[in-house]
Parts: sequence; C-alpha cells; structure tokens
Amino acid sequence: MFTAETLRSEGVNVEIAVLSKVGGREVNEDACGYCTSGAFFCCVLSDGAGGHGCGDVASQVAVGTVLEAFREAPGGSVETVSMLLNAANEAVVREQSKVAEQGDMRATVAVLIIDLVNATAIWGHVGDSRVYAFRNGTICSQTRDHSVVQSMVDAGFLEPESVRTNPKRSVLTAAIGSASGCQPEIPEGHLPLAGEEVFLICSDGFWEYVDERTLEAELGRAVGPEPWLRALEEELFRNARSNHDNYSAIAVWLSSQDAIFF
Repeated sequence: MFTAETLRSEGVNVEIAVLSKVGGREVNEDACGYCTSGAFFCCVLSDGAGGHGCGDVASQVAVGTVLEAFREAPGGSVETVSMLLNAANEAVVREQSKVAEQGDMRATVAVLIIDLVNATAIWGHVGDSRVYAFRNGTICSQTRDHSVVQSMVDAGFLEPESVRTNPKRSVLTAAIGSASGCQPEIPEGHLPLAGEEVFLICSDGFWEYVDERTLEAELGRAVGPEPWLRALEEELFRNARSNHDNYSAIAVWLSSQDAIFF
C-alpha cells in the first residue's frame, strides 16, 4: 500500500504519504491511518504481534479505535493523546477475550496530532514504533523505544548501535494489550510549528534498515513526502534480509501558506 494526499487549511497545509508493505513475511501485521476533525489532524501507526498470527488483528483494532475515538472527541492536548492510546489498549484487551488464539496478541502504537489553528504538534507512543520530528532538515526530536535493548543502552551496558543489531532488539518493555493498562510516553509540552516541519512515524521493520543520517540526507533531496518515502524504501531494500519484517511509515510535511520547503 502506498498513498499520498494534500490537506489544506487556512493556516497550515498538510502533505501526507503512507507506506505499508508485507516485506518478507506472509501477512502484514502493521496498520496505519489518519483523519481530520475540525481544527485537528491525527495519524496513527501500529505494529501487531502475537501467537497464532493475530498481530494483524491487534494492529487493526488499535488503529481503528484511535481514529474512532479521535473523531468522537477531537483535540490536541496531552490528555487527548493519552485517551487515544488508553482506548486502543482497552480495545485490544477486549478483543483478546473473544477468541482463544488472540489471548496473547499485542501491538505497538504511535500517534501524532497536529493543531492546525494554533500551529502545534503533540505525539505519544507505546512500544518501539517511532515518531521523528524534523526542523530545517534535521531531527529535532525522536521517541525512545520501549524495548529491553533500549533500556540496556540507556543504562550504558550496550552501544547505541545495538538497538538495530542486537538479537533481542524486538523484545518490548511496553505494548498495547495489557489488562493492567498501559503507560504511554507523551512529551510534556507541545512542539510549536514554524510552518516547515516534517514528521515520520514508522514501525521497527522500517527504521531497523534506515538510519537517522539517511533520513536526513534523503529529506534534503526530496521534493515531497511521497518521493521521500520511496527513496527511504530503496535504502531499506539495499540493507534488509530476504525474510525481513513488515514495514510501514507515515510521512507528514507541514507548510504555511507562504513557506517553501528546504
């Protein structure tokens, strides 16, 4: 799946491209979606996991729940992001009880909300699907993975490069689908938008093979979100194994009416 669209408002224009493919697997357990509601734009990405091949169910439930909850109560606050992620957790937990094979399914979720009127952005995540924010062509913010390897890197036991290469890189310390609830990570404040920001939301099957230097380098050469994602996908192909994971990404380019990108 590869789609692209431009959404225009009075203050901020949103160009969006969405990429989600099966990779070297039989089933795509990633899911993506986005919608607008009044003054706000919301996009969400989820990477499912679980025995008996139910990861695709978990990710689809998570994405569908986030978008439905956002349409019912649109907003751009920290509380809104927390509500969306907790709603996704509760929905996956309910789904687990419907079929025995779905009992252990989990999912990562990353959510980004743009306030088109006040020109701010807020995001939150659970798991190792990432949100990158770019300003002037460079990364100004990046989410921290909720994984065992990331925790060991933070503690100084492993080098940062291990996040992509360690055999246990996919072992999570937090995920959607816990009966005891989830604790999403959300920045304390909003990111004020200058009108030329770029965001990338992606699953680990994407960022594992595309490092941060490549993200920035290809962004500097791209003329829009779709060619940027296509260039990054080519880099993924050059580095990935034949049986590599599903990979998904949402690229969001923001511009004011008078802004010119890079």
